Amino acid sequence: MAKQFYVTPEGLKKLEEELEYLKTTKRAEVKERLKIARSYGDLSENSEYEAAKDEQGMVESRIVMLENQLRNAVLIRDEDRVQGIVTLGSTVTIQEIPEGEEETYTIVGPAEADPLEGRISNESPIGQSLLGKVQGDMIQVPAPGGEIQFKILQVS
Repeated sequence: MAKQFYVTPEGLKKLEEELEYLKTTKRAEVKERLKIARSYGDLSENSEYEAAKDEQGMVESRIVMLENQLRNAVLIRDEDRVQGIVTLGSTVTIQEIPEGEEETYTIVGPAEADPLEGRISNESPIGQSLLGKVQGDMIQVPAPGGEIQFKILQVS
């Protein structure tokens, strides 16, 4: 069975847009770069050709990855969530114990995770520890320096 990719409606739209861009615009750009590089002659010592081939490989790999994610996407819908329990799509405010600052995260699938934007993966240590918990619960999160304790202040 293929691995499922959990994604919000907004995340699904971004993945679809990126795939469309790569298949149309980016592929055409790389194809043109390859055509120009080939015109320089000897391909064995042609760094432009090698760079274009590398880029072509990265673009095609990303296309395959995105197609796989979209094929196995599971939509995170608001109506599927249970109020007050941390699930995919929940926004959670936590505080490190004792005396830590409050931090707010939205739990998303790995394809959408962006910790700097407050979006953490359900597969991350904090995300895994939060799933299924409710406001007021304490969680232990494994970290390189030992476990860190957090209190769940709010779930929405």
